[in-house]
This record gives sequence, C-alpha cells and structure tokens, in this order.
Amino acid sequence: MAQRALWAPWRMAYIGAPKASGCIFCSAATGDRQAGLVLAVTEHVVAMLNRYPYANAHVMLAPRVHAADLSALEPDAHGALSEGLRRSIALLQRTFSPDGMNVGLNLGAAAGAGFADHLHWHLVPRWNGDTNFMGVVGNTRVLPEDLSQTAERLRPIFERLATDAT
Repeated sequence: MAQRALWAPWRMAYIGAPKASGCIFCSAATGDRQAGLVLAVTEHVVAMLNRYPYANAHVMLAPRVHAADLSALEPDAHGALSEGLRRSIALLQRTFSPDGMNVGLNLGAAAGAGFADHLHWHLVPRWNGDTNFMGVVGNTRVLPEDLSQTAERLRPIFERLATDAT
C-alpha cells in the first residue's frame, strides 16, 4: 500500500510569522476575546479558535494555569479540562455536524507542540471529502466561513462550558 501524505503548505505562514511575546493561552484568558478568537473562559479552561486552522471551527482548549504537562495540573483543573474537552466536542458536533473529529494533544516540542510551555488540545471537526487539491496545488485553505464569523457563531454556544448544560 502506498504511503499517503497530508500537506498543509499554508502552515508556513504560521511557522514564518513573528512569534508573539508571552503565552497566547494565558493572554487569551484575560485579553480581548474578539481579537484573540476566544470562545469561552471558565475558572479552569480557555477555549479559542486556532488562527491557522486545519479545518473550519478548529478549536484549541487549554487549562488556565500555565503548565506544560498534564501531571502539573491540580486534580480540579485536570478534571475541568477533561470535562471541557468532552463538552467542547459535543458542542462542535451539535453546531457543525462533522462526519468525524481529530482530537490531539502534543506534549513537548518534539511531539509537534507549537506552544510547548502551555499544554492544549486541538479539536478539528472533519467532513468526508474536506481535504482536496486546493491546499496542495493552490496553496490555499478552503474554509467555508471567516474566522471572526466562526468565533461569533461559537461564542454563545461555548459559554455553556461555564454552565452545567451542554
């Protein structure tokens, strides 16, 4: 069987861009929610859109505490992050009806973490046929909605992370 490769050439814009000072997850919890594409902030969790998404509604979920590893989290923060992950997946499924979902946690730079000092989950909704020639041949992302529109659509839904109802 031939090996398959998934190409994401637009990621060079992220790789080559100047890096912001400080931690994007720590500043997201207290900064401008609209500019930071922040969807929700709870006592222990921050949810935000990825500025360089692999697919529409690519959400990142991080603990509010600045930690590089799950073992550094207090039990309450770890539990809240796990529950936030479960609920975020349900919210994305209900809102966008994806055919599947990639959920990943890269611990450490060697594992691919772009922000290795602050652990975070990636939730990437996927649809059958959502990868096409545009990313490879046209060096173009195909997102059906602008990031700011996706953020506005998801913010009221993700505010449910701070409540008991999903």
